[in-house]
Amino acid sequence: MSEDAELVPLSDEELNAQVGSMLPDKEVVSILDLNVDLALAIDAAAPIELAVAANANVAAPIDAAVGANILSSGSEAQALADQGVLITQGIDADATAHAVQVSGIDQSNDVVDAGSSTPVVGGAADSTSTSDAPSTGSEPASGAGTAAGGAETPSEESTGIAGGEPAADPAAGAVVPDTGLETPDTSQLLDGSLLAVNVDVDADVDLAAPIAGAVAANANVAAPIDAAVAANVGAVDSQSVAVAQQDAIINQDITGSADASAEQTSEIEQ
Repeated sequence: MSEDAELVPLSDEELNAQVGSMLPDKEVVSILDLNVDLALAIDAAAPIELAVAANANVAAPIDAAVGANILSSGSEAQALADQGVLITQGIDADATAHAVQVSGIDQSNDVVDAGSSTPVVGGAADSTSTSDAPSTGSEPASGAGTAAGGAETPSEESTGIAGGEPAADPAAGAVVPDTGLETPDTSQLLDGSLLAVNVDVDADVDLAAPIAGAVAANANVAAPIDAAVAANVGAVDSQSVAVAQQDAIINQDITGSADASAEQTSEIEQ
């Protein structure tokens, strides 16, 4: 096709043959219709009983020495850590933990109140129809009448509506030129919603978890730590000495017993 060719406008017959449909009002267009009805009743009970008993001796002497030469020439770094530890730990005791739990749980009431809310259909409450209003005895003369408030109602000639029925879609039933096929009626394509989801869930859950625990412990902990660090970094003719000496004498004695007992009595009715 030449770029210099002039565009030929469509004729009236070609324009009338085009298929089209009027979009509905914005407030009635619904893409997603979601209806969720959830009735949930939960009975939860979790009584907890815990007993802890402990005897402990903890000793942690720590000795540390650090010497460093960084970017030093002809320097000497020495670190000496000397630690002598004598630890005597004795425990003469009893650790006893006793947990007693008695629980009575009644979850047999499965009656769920239906509630008192009144559903609203269409987003608004029902209104009184104007057709039940008493007649005033006066009828419009001819053509267009007058509505309440003085506004004139459109006549049949201006709206194309006769006998209260909407005018037919001019595109419906039209024949596509050169095909002999009739165009489909598209006036109902946008009615309703694209996706309708209806969820109805009724759940009644009874949950009971009584927990009883007892912990008893006797412990002796000793952690003597001795550390010495000496470093020369980037140094010339340097000497680094690190000496760590540790003497640890640890005596730990435990005389006693650790007893833990848990008693649980639960009566659960669901």
